[in-house]
Amino acid sequence: MYLRTVRRKNKDGSVVEYVQLAHNYRHPKTGTPRAQILWNFGRADQLDLAALRRLALGIARFLDEKDAECIREKVSGTLPFDYLGSRDAGGTWFLDQLWQRLNVDKTLKRLLKERNYRTPVERLLFALVANRALNPSSKLAMEPWVSEEVLIRDLPEVEVHQLYRAMDFLLEAAEEIQHDVFFEVANLFNLEVDLLLLDTTTTYFEIEGEDAELRRRGYSKDGRADLAQVVVGFAVTREGIPVRCWVWPGNTSDQEVIEEVKRDLNGWRLGRVVAVLDTGFNSEDNRKALQGAGGHYIMGEKLRVGSKAAATEALTRGGKYRRLECGLEIKEVVLGDGAARRRYVVVRNPKEVEKDRKRREDIIKEVERRLAALKQLAGEPHKKAACELRAHPVFGRYIRQTKAGKLQLNRGKIREEARFDGKFLVSCSDDTLSAEDIVLGYKQLAVIERCFRDLKHVVDIRPVYHRLPDRIKAHVLLCWLALLLIRVAENETGKTWREMCRILRTLDVGIHRIGSEEVWRTSKLTKEQKELFKALDIKPPPPYYYISAPRKDSV
Repeated sequence: MYLRTVRRKNKDGSVVEYVQLAHNYRHPKTGTPRAQILWNFGRADQLDLAALRRLALGIARFLDEKDAECIREKVSGTLPFDYLGSRDAGGTWFLDQLWQRLNVDKTLKRLLKERNYRTPVERLLFALVANRALNPSSKLAMEPWVSEEVLIRDLPEVEVHQLYRAMDFLLEAAEEIQHDVFFEVANLFNLEVDLLLLDTTTTYFEIEGEDAELRRRGYSKDGRADLAQVVVGFAVTREGIPVRCWVWPGNTSDQEVIEEVKRDLNGWRLGRVVAVLDTGFNSEDNRKALQGAGGHYIMGEKLRVGSKAAATEALTRGGKYRRLECGLEIKEVVLGDGAARRRYVVVRNPKEVEKDRKRREDIIKEVERRLAALKQLAGEPHKKAACELRAHPVFGRYIRQTKAGKLQLNRGKIREEARFDGKFLVSCSDDTLSAEDIVLGYKQLAVIERCFRDLKHVVDIRPVYHRLPDRIKAHVLLCWLALLLIRVAENETGKTWREMCRILRTLDVGIHRIGSEEVWRTSKLTKEQKELFKALDIKPPPPYYYISAPRKDSV
């Protein structure tokens, strides 16, 4: 059935239109189609429009909801407007644009060409990285996070098993990804990679027990020796950009990792690289390994290592300190000849000298008070309190025992400790570096310490609930990528990640239903948001997202 109009011309030349409800059928004898008039509505200019509207609405009751909605829209002459909710878009869009600027997406897609994945692995990995940077949570919690809370380009929803498969690929391609990402970042921002900061930290597990591969108990830098852990290592540029990460068993010491680190960095063919390390890595074997293939080191030295040690000799050598612009005072010392030759820089911080002295005086006052409280008598056996005081990790160093068995202040130890006030010692294998460059390079280890703080308190590397070694390593890689994006953004904008998250928090996408269609509308950008996108040379989100086929669960 259909509505049709027919025209009739009057004698005066005027034309009149009539509206009819018609139905086509085939003539039973001739087989030709003919129109059968079911109802005449009358002249078009004299129609009862209200009756036609009622008829249309009556017909709409028997149609599906989408078609009925279209009829109601036409009849009413207005489009119904419904607000269906909103999605956070600022943080995910910002990180996604940075992800593309660093060509991480292209690197992953190139590596994925050789594999026949049916899931959008690159998008899944970005979602995992964005989650670590914005709202660290478990992999299972990411399902509602992606489908209901945030807007991620070309990824309307995820399933947890897809995330685990993406993590497996990340680990498989870890070497190539880290290599390509490093050089993309180094070239894009013209990073100086001749000096790399190296250090390790530990992260523990919220599950009991150890395994034979990674989850082992060892020296915990988190103070949780009761839990199994892994050791995580980072290589960081002087600008604070983490460019490489490693994962070792939890019982691995710092002195056991240098050969692997050096071998991996040599594979990148970086040329001359000076590695900056803290005192925990200092050993003869590590120094030799770092000097292999034309490399060099700047390394912290332990001050209290015995009267015959080279470090102690460097501290006691005479010489005049010279003052740097940063306020530090330095003195260069060279010990030995030939292969045994070592170059040291003694550094004194005048601000720390007075702090160390006052701190020691406070400790000595407490030691004197505790010694007086013991009420010792010569020749009598020690009480439990005396043994505990002598074994105390802080107070015990300033106590000695006389031949008669009495505990008293060790004045010699106090004088010896005063020599170390405000000082630290650095050694270097590169003679082309000035003493100033050596000291400033070592001071930059504070950069990697900040990386580790952010690793634990911003991207929340722990708690780690994974059990399989491969999943643990993939989890660390995700945290590394998240920290890489954060640090690049901070360096380019001069703002902290916390500040950027605050600025981007109000940027969202409102979901509206207008008639039978959904319109996803981006909120208006603030001045701070525009400046943030401009600082990183990335484009802001478009004003509209159109969804041609809205999901039923969003209606």
